[in-house]
Amino acid sequence: MTRTTRLHALDGLRLACALAVAGYHFSASWRLDGVNPPEHFMPVGSHVLIYGFLGVELFFLISGFVIGMSAWGRTPRQFTAARVARLYPAFWVCVLITAAVVTLVPVSTGVPVTGAPGLTQIAANLTMLAEPAGMPLVDTVYWTLWVELRFYLLFALLVMWGPTYRRVAGFATGWLFAAAAEPLLPLWTHPILMPKYAPYFVIGVALCLMRRHGPTPWLWALVVGGWMLALPRVSARVADLHPGFAVPATPALVIVTLAVVALTAIALGRTDHWNVGWLATAGALTYPFYLLHQRIGYALIRTAYDYTGLPAWVLLPAAIAVLLGAAWLVHRLVERPLAPLLKSLVLGRVTSKVVPSPGVLRTETSPS
Repeated sequence: MTRTTRLHALDGLRLACALAVAGYHFSASWRLDGVNPPEHFMPVGSHVLIYGFLGVELFFLISGFVIGMSAWGRTPRQFTAARVARLYPAFWVCVLITAAVVTLVPVSTGVPVTGAPGLTQIAANLTMLAEPAGMPLVDTVYWTLWVELRFYLLFALLVMWGPTYRRVAGFATGWLFAAAAEPLLPLWTHPILMPKYAPYFVIGVALCLMRRHGPTPWLWALVVGGWMLALPRVSARVADLHPGFAVPATPALVIVTLAVVALTAIALGRTDHWNVGWLATAGALTYPFYLLHQRIGYALIRTAYDYTGLPAWVLLPAAIAVLLGAAWLVHRLVERPLAPLLKSLVLGRVTSKVVPSPGVLRTETSPS
């Protein structure tokens, strides 16, 4: 099989995480008819799909790996331009689409969800800084973006210093120790150090170093240490779930362990010869799909249920298919033309002609 420079297995892992999160939201974290709990509609499926909440933690795991790969050899301005171009074009249009849909099709979910957003709320959300500004999110899934942004800011310090093996490994080691010392940390440090999610980013960063420099005892210690520190956090997250039925922690621990093993295999080159073109497309759709799926998905499923009465096992896959189609349109019509333009603006290299983005055929160091 021909060797490919893009990590198609990583694209597949990304899509699996996004679909898992959608499965969790559509089956276990709301009430399809606004009244009955998830188990009423999916007595078996809800017990499985509830573990999709872990897709978020796995996104952080992947982000640590990909940001580390993409930051090497870049100036701080280039790093910033790549992050801005990757995150904002799709985000802007998805915020506006979501705001329009939830205004036109308000949905009662049986759990607290903000109502139709006002112009001030929308404007705050478009900056991606609504959460630290104390403004309600247009869609609650955006909370993860604030976590990602803080990780980028921390890693930007390394980019300013100049990333080397020792510096990046030292950064990861210090961050992991800080996360382990969470109960001793002053509360004001928690928003900066994010001790609940640091182990995932640290594992990803360590695996990035493995890919660039080969495995070493130091890096293996970071991966194992991050994994061991993540397990009690996963158990705590499971304990916070209240779906109306018992949720054992063991499957969640197994899922996180398998994800670490899978990303380790990718980092060590075990999947380098995978050359599956549709996975590259799937990877490109992951971000807009994630941004669009929750509140728009609720509106789609509720409306279809009210009009057709179809069972949940039909409505959920249908909604996911529609949202994947919408994500493709956002990628094709918004991300591909606007990302290179925005990147040029940040770099100060705008010319009369902007070269189109290569789209889904980016290299393995493409931002997550």
